[in-house]
Amino acid sequence: MKKVGIIRCQQTEDMCPGTSDFKVASAGTLGFEHLGPVKIVGFVTCGGCPGKRAVARAKLMVDRGAEVIALASCISKGNPIGFPCPHFEAIRNAVAAKIGPDIELIEYTH
Repeated sequence: MKKVGIIRCQQTEDMCPGTSDFKVASAGTLGFEHLGPVKIVGFVTCGGCPGKRAVARAKLMVDRGAEVIALASCISKGNPIGFPCPHFEAIRNAVAAKIGPDIELIEYTH
């Protein structure tokens, strides 16, 4: 079972408790379908706009055992408010560069 760290949008945390992220991760569905059921080892926010803290937080989760980093759907798809993060591409690229090619980066959860 792969160990996953999830980064979520700080702007939506008061509207979303992350239950869908945990549900699809444990079931191995939607964004995790290609991995099967996974274990969440970290669940943090991006740190607020423009999401610069996501980079250090992703690296910290990897240093503590995460084998995969997932950007939650609130960042990439705008769930639940219907407004994707305008900084998504920059966050994704910066996180990918920091964690390196050996750690998978998933762009959505559900």
